[in-house]
Amino acid sequence: MHSPTRHDATPSAPRPPQPPLPAVVRRRPAPPGQRLLDGAVAAGLGLGGLTVVVLLLWITSPYPDSGPGGALHIAADLWLMAHGAPLIRTETLGGTPAPVGLTPLLLCALPLWLLHRTVRGAVPGEAAGGRPWRAAGWIGAGYLLVAAVVTGYAASGPIRVDPLGAALSLPAVVAAATAAGTWTGLGRPTALPGRARRTLGRTPAAVRAVLTRAVASAALRGAATATAALCAGGALLTAGSLLWHVATAQRAAFPPLAPTWSGYAATVLLSLALAPNAAVWGAAYGLGPGFTLGGGSVVGPLAVTGLPRLPDFPLLAALPAEGQGTPVTWALAGSVPLAAGLVAAWSVACAAVPAPGWCALGWRATACAAWLAACGCGAAMALLAGCAGGPLGTGALAHLGPDWRLTGAAALGWTAALGVPGALALRALRLGR
Repeated sequence: MHSPTRHDATPSAPRPPQPPLPAVVRRRPAPPGQRLLDGAVAAGLGLGGLTVVVLLLWITSPYPDSGPGGALHIAADLWLMAHGAPLIRTETLGGTPAPVGLTPLLLCALPLWLLHRTVRGAVPGEAAGGRPWRAAGWIGAGYLLVAAVVTGYAASGPIRVDPLGAALSLPAVVAAATAAGTWTGLGRPTALPGRARRTLGRTPAAVRAVLTRAVASAALRGAATATAALCAGGALLTAGSLLWHVATAQRAAFPPLAPTWSGYAATVLLSLALAPNAAVWGAAYGLGPGFTLGGGSVVGPLAVTGLPRLPDFPLLAALPAEGQGTPVTWALAGSVPLAAGLVAAWSVACAAVPAPGWCALGWRATACAAWLAACGCGAAMALLAGCAGGPLGTGALAHLGPDWRLTGAAALGWTAALGVPGALALRALRLGR
């Protein structure tokens, strides 16, 4: 007899076939009420974060000017200001209400990020049903409902919101953040809408041959890198000037009279919130037009004239001394647009020749992409300059910051003058390799 082997074993019964798995598991779209609640929650989280900071400063302050109601009004005012809503200060020396429209740009980060994140997370679940924009619209509507309630609450007091200005700015800002979140949630598609494709189809053949997707992609990258280089250069100019005047900045941040920890913390937080504004102002300084601090003053690389009497504040310590510019200031300021133009040229040239010897864009398309990148950089800097400035009163304080028209025109001119020939030269260099 022989021992049983595997071949001698009785075969087991066959298993029943498993049901096929679905290729795509589709989630049921959420009802409009749920999306409305999501938008309200996003608005409430941003408002709650600012309220916690304001109440903490109010509790730690040894000399509070008002009760908890005043602190809540300030939190509501700051949240609305973060969305571009102008404020009005009613208690002035002359009795005339004064506008407060200089928005700290870092203040906008938390509320708009929460709205963007909410829309980005909701859109993929609605894309299968073909209703991503409808879900984004309901989320934006819920956000605006909370904003309407907060506007009504902050419409009174010594510092109140302008209802008309809020009605104009809040929907525009919410729509922009909602559209960005929808585009990101859909995977950042690059296909043009049907109407845009039909409009492009009616353009001449020579224009369509140049305005291709590759040219548009290269132009967008060039504009983004040039704008980032300008803002980074402005931030470096501001930081370097602050380090040069570090003693003055320290005295402004920590005044010797009546020192309180709450006052120190408020000064530091306000300086951090205004740091992006200072970077844009520094970029405008490097581009040439500069900025104003009211009263007809001009702060530019060529000259600093008409400076008014300024309060003690850390960021104001970075201002150059009044008088004519020097070769050092000219060189430092000129390095900002020079870096932006070279970065834009390099970005477009890398898109035109992705690898040495491999040409993706002709020289006409490369020049067109560099020119479009300059136009995009000019538009972006004009928008940033408009958002970084604003009024802090009437008369001499009717406008502080850079002029958005001059800043945008200077950014376009510098980037085009340096980017177009630079992109062509770098393209030829990479092709030669």
